Amino acid sequence: MTPAWAIILLGALAVSVWGLWGHLRRTLARPWRPELSRAAGSPGRGVIYAFTWGMAPWAKESTRLHLLAYLRGVVFHVGIAAGLAGLALIPWRAAVPAAGEGAIAVAAAAGAVAGWGGLLVRVTEHNLRAVSTPDDLFSVALVSAFLSAGAGAWWGPRWTAPYLALGALTLVAIPLTKIRHCFYFFFSRYFFGLFYGRRGVVGGVQHE
Repeated sequence: MTPAWAIILLGALAVSVWGLWGHLRRTLARPWRPELSRAAGSPGRGVIYAFTWGMAPWAKESTRLHLLAYLRGVVFHVGIAAGLAGLALIPWRAAVPAAGEGAIAVAAAAGAVAGWGGLLVRVTEHNLRAVSTPDDLFSVALVSAFLSAGAGAWWGPRWTAPYLALGALTLVAIPLTKIRHCFYFFFSRYFFGLFYGRRGVVGGVQHE
């Protein structure tokens, strides 16, 4: 990777971190109203449940009824993790073993297929099309293109420049588009577990 690409990627990363820091400050500035009622369960157990069994496909009616969409989402997000890991590793690509290169390429390719498939469903399925915003479509298309280029780049150097360019664009887009849900996900799961764990709704024996 040339020094110019390194500067572009570091600049994009700085924009992403700065934007997410702004989201964090605004989130922490919101008023906090502590629960006054007597606890009926364990907030800690609720948080553990929210980040473990609470994400299993059988934990929610929507994922039980739409298992294929759930699995497509899992593959998509595993691919994103591989694509971002590959972006971080690419300056040291010569030291990555062939098996590692193949694993990143395969995971990114699978994620790209899942992403483009999800975008196709959003465009063609009546209900999903009705609730999809331009931000939704743009974000899924951008990340899917990033993963497609990533799979190509880790398969052969020909796609490295598009991979780096789309990687920089994706980093900048994180705090500006719905991709920022990767940041709010942890807040939503934490407070979900905290609230419903305290009330004894989740995290109890019946959920284990």
